[in-house]
Parts: sequence; structure tokens; C-alpha cells
Amino acid sequence: MNALAYDGPGPWILFFPLIWAAVVIGVVTVLRRTVWRGRRGPWQPTRATHGESSPIAMLGRRFAAGEIDDEEYWRRLSVLDEQFGRIGKDGAA
Repeated sequence: MNALAYDGPGPWILFFPLIWAAVVIGVVTVLRRTVWRGRRGPWQPTRATHGESSPIAMLGRRFAAGEIDDEEYWRRLSVLDEQFGRIGKDGAA
């Protein structure tokens, strides 16, 4: 008759809060990486990357918009190429 007696839930009941905590942490992590980031997924780049804000890229945008003419563009590009381009201090590429 003792086989049908109920002694309580047992120690395995302690695993349910751990499982729910893992589920909540997983949901929050997914939401932070997608929806709460501005509806961008983690695979999409941010809006302002380093290459877009470089001085050479800014000069190219000004030239394309017609703010500067081609002579000023090439003059400024040669100065920027010495500082930010592939040409080193000794003149070697």
C-alpha cells in the first residue's frame, strides 16, 4: 500500500526555474539582437561604418554632389592620399 503514497514533487522540481530562466534569457537575447536594435538583424551592418566616414569618402561625396570642381578634387585627394591612402612616408606603396 505504500507504493501509492505521494511524497511530494521531489528534487527535480528545482530544474523548472532553471529551464524558464534559460528560455527568458534566450528570448531577451534574440530580441536585443533583432527587434530592439531598430529592426536590423545581426547580419546587417551599422549605418555609419569606418569606410563611409573617411575623409576620402567625404571628398568623393562632395565632388559627386557638385560642391567642388575637378581641380580642387584632385588637389585635395593628393593631400589626403598622402595622409590616409596607401602611400607610406618613404613614398613606397
